[in-house]
Amino acid sequence: MAHIDHGKSTLADRFLELTGTIEKRKMQEQYLDQMELERERGITIKLQPVRMNYRYNGEEYTLNLIDTPGHVDFSYEVSRSLAAVEGAILLVDVSKGIQAQTLANLHLAQQQGLVIIPVLNKIDLPNARTEQVRSELANLLSIEPVTILEISGKNGTNVEKVLERVVRDISPPGSEESFGADSTLKALIFDSTFDAYKGVIAYVRIVSGSVKRENNIMAYATAAKAGVIEVGYFNPLLRACEELSAGEIGYIATGLKDPGQIRVGDTITKLKIKNEKLKISESEDGEERFKPLEGYKEPRPMVFASFFTEDAGDYDILKDALGKLKLTDASLSYEPESSAGLGRGFRLGFLGMLHVEIISERLKREFGLHLIVSSPSVEYIVKMKSGDEVKIRSAAMLPDVSKIESISEPIVNLEIISPASYMGSVMELTSIFRNIYSGTEYIGKDTVIIKYEVPLAEIITDFYDKLKSVSSGYASMSYEPKGFVSNDLVRLDILIAGDMVEPFSRIIPREKAYFEGRAMVAKLKEVVPAQWFEVPIQAVIGGKIIARESIKARRKDVTGYLYGGDVTRKMKLLEKQKKGKKKMKEAGRVDLPQEVFLKMLKR
Repeated sequence: MAHIDHGKSTLADRFLELTGTIEKRKMQEQYLDQMELERERGITIKLQPVRMNYRYNGEEYTLNLIDTPGHVDFSYEVSRSLAAVEGAILLVDVSKGIQAQTLANLHLAQQQGLVIIPVLNKIDLPNARTEQVRSELANLLSIEPVTILEISGKNGTNVEKVLERVVRDISPPGSEESFGADSTLKALIFDSTFDAYKGVIAYVRIVSGSVKRENNIMAYATAAKAGVIEVGYFNPLLRACEELSAGEIGYIATGLKDPGQIRVGDTITKLKIKNEKLKISESEDGEERFKPLEGYKEPRPMVFASFFTEDAGDYDILKDALGKLKLTDASLSYEPESSAGLGRGFRLGFLGMLHVEIISERLKREFGLHLIVSSPSVEYIVKMKSGDEVKIRSAAMLPDVSKIESISEPIVNLEIISPASYMGSVMELTSIFRNIYSGTEYIGKDTVIIKYEVPLAEIITDFYDKLKSVSSGYASMSYEPKGFVSNDLVRLDILIAGDMVEPFSRIIPREKAYFEGRAMVAKLKEVVPAQWFEVPIQAVIGGKIIARESIKARRKDVTGYLYGGDVTRKMKLLEKQKKGKKKMKEAGRVDLPQEVFLKMLKR
């Protein structure tokens, strides 16, 4: 585990080579990043398990590795991986030092009580700050600096020492003593996927007992029963085997066709006969016979966006696609909704803006869907004058203003880690956004953590990009939800040719309304295609227009075919064109192509 771009997938490549898991001729960079999107962007999106065999001191060891993502939007993938393992390699890039996700992931691992192996990576870089980063990491973990390994994942320096340390320091999980003599199958689901032939495939960590092909199993939370079609491990592609037993990480192909029946964090257990009920009643001595494993904390979506299909007939394909994506991405949530202008669609919950981008791209590529995506928003709590409280996730759901007493928005604790030399630039940037300063801490001499309380809506869109820009790429951030605070917020609507375009509606602070309205109409003027009539674009709060731009009508040269003669012929044709444009303006509607919505989504 590490911050984004600190070399996790490259180190995993060296492990695969060193243990001979992948043949030299098949090897490619970032081998475990199997998704096309991951290879294009050079980032890990999905956790990827793999089993490796390693010889050390004449003995054969089986190692189960999970390569995890580094981006804050995919931290749920990391937390699930940590619950399935005994130890973690904490990787730090010596040119960048300790960053936000290094700390966030370290805290997650410490909560699980895992063995942590600290490793400094990229020591071959000319701008490596090895000694400084070593003392900061030793200070953070309260350990001796000499115990920290130094490696280069790119050229393989000292990589073998990391595997030796794993074998020495991390205790194996398979001994009967550590599980007691319990032979009941308990398998923790840490991920899942869908296969047209094998149905839902659950990625599991076997905590006790064992499972074979043709065993009858049951998922505890959903009570879904199935016969096992296949069991196996990751090599890193699926490799079938005879049996999975305690301590192993592998997969179970269930044959279930409904994706909702297998949930991440659930426990799979064995049934002796297919229609047997699981005995959860108390036995004579008052103890429960079957206790499921402790699952995961449900991820709380932070950002919401509406997804509609361009073709109304694709609604069922979108519904099916979201069910399958939910299997591979447990942090995604969705519920149906409908809009007057865009028809039926879904309101999706995400962990951040990169998450929004990745899911919309996957729906497009993997399922061939053409989508219209609304502007992302956060969840608000609206207190009505009647005393009721309503949760809303889009501006379109905001009740009548005259009935509202107050609107509360989510606040987060924001931590920015930056080299001390960029502290001034970072604080100057944060002053543009609404914030409450909480304090500053130092890690070592040159690295600083600046803490703020910030409304989530301020940082979900372009704050991260601006932070990277003012700090030359060195600063990083992480945030945690804190609660809700009441603020003076209003609903900003956009009218195009007199029609309200719902996906552009937003809830924003009153003091920023005029500037946001001006910026939105100016950008729409650039991206909305010109029509045969003049198109007014207006920003509106309540019934009041606060900003306006007009897109000039396209012009056809109606006099082009005339050659000389009386000027009145020319005037007559131009007058006729003018009347036609006026008529079109009265009745004309603007059909916005999907590109307009996507360009407005990207600020």
